[in-house]
Amino acid sequence: KVVLDGGFELENGIRVLDTDGVVVENMTAKNYTSNGFFWTGSDRYRGSYLTAYRNGDYGIYAFDAYHGQFDHSLGSGSPDAGFYIGECYECDAVIDTVVSEHNGLGYSGTNSGGELYIINSTFRYNRAGVVPNSGSYELCYPGRSNTIVGNTVYDNNNDEAPAIDVALLAQGNGILMAGSINNTVERNLVYQHDRTGIAAVPFPEEDASDVVPPASELKTPCEETRDDELPDEGDIPDIVMWNATGNRVIGNDVSDSGLADLASGTIALDDKSATTADLDNCFSDNVFTSSAPADLEALAPCDGTGNGGDFEKDGLDLLVLINEQAPAPAKDTYQSTPEPEDQENMPDAATAPAPRFEGPEKPDVDAIKVPTKPSN
Repeated sequence: KVVLDGGFELENGIRVLDTDGVVVENMTAKNYTSNGFFWTGSDRYRGSYLTAYRNGDYGIYAFDAYHGQFDHSLGSGSPDAGFYIGECYECDAVIDTVVSEHNGLGYSGTNSGGELYIINSTFRYNRAGVVPNSGSYELCYPGRSNTIVGNTVYDNNNDEAPAIDVALLAQGNGILMAGSINNTVERNLVYQHDRTGIAAVPFPEEDASDVVPPASELKTPCEETRDDELPDEGDIPDIVMWNATGNRVIGNDVSDSGLADLASGTIALDDKSATTADLDNCFSDNVFTSSAPADLEALAPCDGTGNGGDFEKDGLDLLVLINEQAPAPAKDTYQSTPEPEDQENMPDAATAPAPRFEGPEKPDVDAIKVPTKPSN
């Protein structure tokens, strides 16, 4: 029954800065011009049984924050993302049993990963579902090593939802790895998307501040990769291509996709650019009907050698998708998104103890199964 209402005038519901162990539980933040609940530069954070809706940027998010958890929460009606974790490696974070709907992006994570788990959650009626991504406009690039398991991701084609530019570009996709690498995507139920169900695609960044780092730097903690040794502007290409590489897509149930249930691709900028065959994304044991390229599981299985076929046959035409971006909605669209139904109250909220939060427990990912399709 605790409701924070910004009246579309106040900026943020709860803002947590440079803290250790701050937990926010069992309340609602709505009608803020920026964010519902967020943590920045913080350790050992947790948000549980939170509802954030009709906020003008994000619903619930963490940035440059570590050892965190979001659970039993709802994020709805934000132009950017209902849930976001960004600029951390290794993040040591868990998103579990949340619902994200009517946003630009259900989940967005820029330059985040490493012991980051998105599990047992529902992403629906957004413009796009789950979108881990990369870019030099924030530190700790590229996004990498996310574990996305046991989620229900459906009908993320909502052209009436609020949206920032990236959401317009990603619209109509279920799980879209946009320049994010080395992710594990397993046992998700993904269906009813205008474009792709699960796809690994590049993010072409204009006016980048840096180039893609070498593989030798990918294990470097985020705090050791600051921007004091950036290359000269003249050494940075006009477009830096953040390719989605090394992703493992296994055991998902994907259906009813307009272009392809499973997809992997890149954009050739010149003769030296990577091709789809070079991306090292792999696909095995998925239930699906269509893929781009054709026969994707035979071309790029996760165990064993591919069949040596043609990666160019029926490939994903990314340039067409970029040029078919949806028109931008009015900036105040978030103010009229649907009001959510009543959400689950935290058990024993009035008497529950408040122990210090020391960080999330690592989930038993192997025990998670493909969800059953909801009735609604």
